Parts: sequence; C-alpha cells; structure tokens
Amino acid sequence: MTGYNFAPSHHIGVLMGGLSPERDISLKSGKAVAKALREQGFRVSEIVVNRDIAQVLQDSQIDVAWIALHGVYGEDGCIQGLLEIMGIPYTSSGVQACAVSMHKTRTKDVLRDSDVCLSKDAVWHSTSPFPSNWTTPLVIKDPLGGSSIGVWVCKTEDALHEAISECQTLGGEYLLEEFIGGIEITVALLNGEAFPVITIIPHGDFFDLKAKYTKGETTYLAPNTVEDVISPESRIPKSLAKDAQEQAVIAFRKLGMHGVCRADFIVPCNGQYPNVTFESDVRPVFLEMNAIPGMTETSLTPMAANVTGLSFSDLTRVITTQARLEN
Repeated sequence: MTGYNFAPSHHIGVLMGGLSPERDISLKSGKAVAKALREQGFRVSEIVVNRDIAQVLQDSQIDVAWIALHGVYGEDGCIQGLLEIMGIPYTSSGVQACAVSMHKTRTKDVLRDSDVCLSKDAVWHSTSPFPSNWTTPLVIKDPLGGSSIGVWVCKTEDALHEAISECQTLGGEYLLEEFIGGIEITVALLNGEAFPVITIIPHGDFFDLKAKYTKGETTYLAPNTVEDVISPESRIPKSLAKDAQEQAVIAFRKLGMHGVCRADFIVPCNGQYPNVTFESDVRPVFLEMNAIPGMTETSLTPMAANVTGLSFSDLTRVITTQARLEN
C-alpha cells in the first residue's frame, strides 16, 4: 500500500455524479469538497463521472482522485479498481473493502463472528416464494441500495404484499431483516478512530430518502464536546453510545476500511422519542457501513468531526493527505 503527501501545488480531481440513483447527492458532496479545497489553495478540477471516465481521467492528468461518489460504481470498488489500474491515488477505502461494505449481505457475513451486534436476517431471491416464517413487522432491503433507496419497512400485511410485488418486478436478491424499533445513530470514523455519535430523529416514521434530504424533515443531535460522546437530548445512555463507537471500530477493521467512512446503528428502545426507555441488556444494532459518506457542510460526518474541532475544510484536507494506492 502506497501513501502520498500532497501539497497545494498538486492537482486534485474531485470525482462526483456517477451512474447510480445517488448521482444528485454525489454532485452536492463533490461541489462542497471542491469549494473547500480551492479555498485552501489546492488546484482542483471537478470531474463529473459518466461512462467516459477512463478517458477523462487520462486527459485530466490529476495527481489524486478525491472520490465523492455514492452508490454503485462509486462505493462498490469499481472506480477504485480503475484508479488502481491507472496508478492514480484516491481517498476512499480500497477495492475489496468497498465491494464488501457496499453489499449489505456480504457485510453481515464478514461481521457475524465478531462483537458487532447484528439483527436476525435471511436472504430471499425474488424468483422464489417468500418465506412463510417471515411475518410483519420486517424490513426488506436491496443489498446494494443506498441513501435508503431500495428499502421497504413492512409493518402491515398490505405493506408486505406490496413490497414483495415490487421486488418481484425488479428482480434479484434481497436481504430480509427483523424490524427493530428504536433511535437511529451514526458513528463516523477517520482511519479507524471513532468520532462522537450523531443522533438522528426523523419527523416521520422512517429515516427515508425524503427525511434525509429534505430540509426540516429530520433533527440531528450532536454532542457539545468529545467527552459527552452523544447529545444528552438523544435520551440514549452514554454507555450505549460508547458501545456503538467500539462496534464501529471493529467493523472498520474487519471490513478493511480506510480513510473516512460511517457506520449506522439502531438503538432498540420502548416508547416514542423523547419518552423512551431502554432495557438493561440492550445493545446498538449495526445497520450498515458507508464507505463514502455524504460530504456537504451539513452532512453527518462533518458534523461529527466538528465536535472534535475539525472544520469542514480541515476534514477535506486530512482526507486528501491520506490518499493512497492499495496495490
């Protein structure tokens, strides 16, 4: 593995857009990163990724690729493999780590024998009958979906039948998971070090695409200091937040991640926020690992980094200096 030290004189290509349903979100991340790097004096090119990306990269003669892509072809190891072949250092995890962490089923397979707390699950192929032992409430997930795209939360039989029909129309394999009611939290990591925990309080029933990207649909709670670990307003005990941080570090290492990424969890509880209680033996349940989390100034990873004193500009610079080639 080869690391590089970059100076403002180096040419940074911020890769954004891409071919996934998360293209618009990626463009927002990329433009925010490019702006922050330019303000620090770096030479930056904004590279919108399409099918001609290999030729564009060859023509651009960049020194490093700052990957701000989300979803398939961006987080699944594809762009990383191309950059490896072309000898261009990049800022994300490597090919294998991206490929595994992008696939929710493969991620859980890797983490099963670790101390990461996982929900009950099963794999269902849409060409087979839906397993009769799986009843509501449950969650059906496209293993390669991102930003809550390809997720069906089925609390009623009607919702389940509708989800099954939609999955059968789309085709492919799906991950079935037990539904766990609780409060969602997220742990961002930088090179295996966990940032303070951010609490996610959607104003609706589910932290879906609308809740994630529509202003005013979700409240995000960040602690005031690193020592707080988690915001007291979250109602979640500090011990559970620390458990989530420890699990996130284990997942980071087991999956072979690098640089910045983010692990999402659900903390099971009784009641409705803010009137919640927690069982004495409850643990945060791992949901997924994001190899390339959102990177606008209001995204969750920069929000967590800010608690430690790292500004958005600081974070983009640190990530840049840690770019490398895996092979």
